[in-house]
Amino acid sequence: MLTSIAIIFLFGLVLGSVFNKLKLPSLLGMIITGIVISPYAFNMLDSSILLISADLRKAALVIILTRAGLTLDIEDLKKVGRPAILMCFVPACFEIGAVVLIGTQVFEMSVLDTAIMGSVIAAVSPAVVVPRMIRLIDEGYGKEHSIPQLILAGASVDDVFVIVIFTALISLASGEHVSIMSFIQIPISIVVGILIGIIAGLGLTKVFRSYHMRDSVKVIILLSVSFLLLECEKRLDGIVPMSGLLAVMSTGITIYQSAREVASRLSIKYNKLWIAAEVLLFVLVGATVDIRYAIEAGVVAIIIVLGALLFRMLGVFTCLIKTKLSVKEKIFCMVAYTPKATVQAAIGSIPLAMALPCGQQVLTVAVMSILITAPFGAICMDNSYKKLLQK
Repeated sequence: MLTSIAIIFLFGLVLGSVFNKLKLPSLLGMIITGIVISPYAFNMLDSSILLISADLRKAALVIILTRAGLTLDIEDLKKVGRPAILMCFVPACFEIGAVVLIGTQVFEMSVLDTAIMGSVIAAVSPAVVVPRMIRLIDEGYGKEHSIPQLILAGASVDDVFVIVIFTALISLASGEHVSIMSFIQIPISIVVGILIGIIAGLGLTKVFRSYHMRDSVKVIILLSVSFLLLECEKRLDGIVPMSGLLAVMSTGITIYQSAREVASRLSIKYNKLWIAAEVLLFVLVGATVDIRYAIEAGVVAIIIVLGALLFRMLGVFTCLIKTKLSVKEKIFCMVAYTPKATVQAAIGSIPLAMALPCGQQVLTVAVMSILITAPFGAICMDNSYKKLLQK
């Protein structure tokens, strides 16, 4: 396992640096590193690291979402209002609808199978989007209309919405009964996650004020509480739906609202943690990609992914109608909401593992969506924010 970790970090950092020099996002180099060293290519990773890959990716997500919470001002979020709520579900619905429309024609699959495919690729990737929105907040871009905050909030809730939809559709495909409660779980899991996060944030703020400790110790405590919140989501499953990742982000937001100086110092520490977590996350995402599926699918999968992407951008534009955003700002929001990676890597293989008829096609399109949209979204954001947003 230690050798595998060394390979992940050294190769990931080198290739990430090479892509940076080429004016391309470093994450693209890291994903390619993962593809090359994966079991589907040169098989350079020990099986023990692959067994805990999902947990390591989630730990990296926790770091970046906490970092986002520690910089997110709730007053900025209030200014956004209606579009922030619409961005949580409208673009995903547009994308799922597009996949059903295109998939039934191209793959000749049933509506249910194409809906499962759509729900797999419809979730935006916080791992790609969140670090870039934090950078915009730090540099002061899009501040007037709170654009980074709008995208941060939407991207975080979008995943919850899509995963609940995916779970309901999978249950239908495997012959299980799906009740109206399956969909009522969406708002409940969001509210419960936020409430538990607020309670955790207030508790931690009180501890940090009452006891003197180094910031490094505070980071360890905050990380540990974040992991416990994810465990809380598992333990409450079947009792009360809860979004663990939203709870993690809410904890950071609450600390920022209650103790801004502490939040600022912790944010700096989390920035340093992200250097290692980013490499781990994107290399392991790449390691889940079986490039053979992408090659086999060819043009058909590309058509579905691109078609779904266009509908997603149309969904974002719909959310921003009658807002004060300029045309340039709307274009930025549309491209910023396109990257896919983490959710697709996590759930793309589930239909195949359950032996559903659509399993192979779903996994193929999920792989293709990572390879196309993660670099596309990252490149567009990195190269356009200074031109499209006001500082």
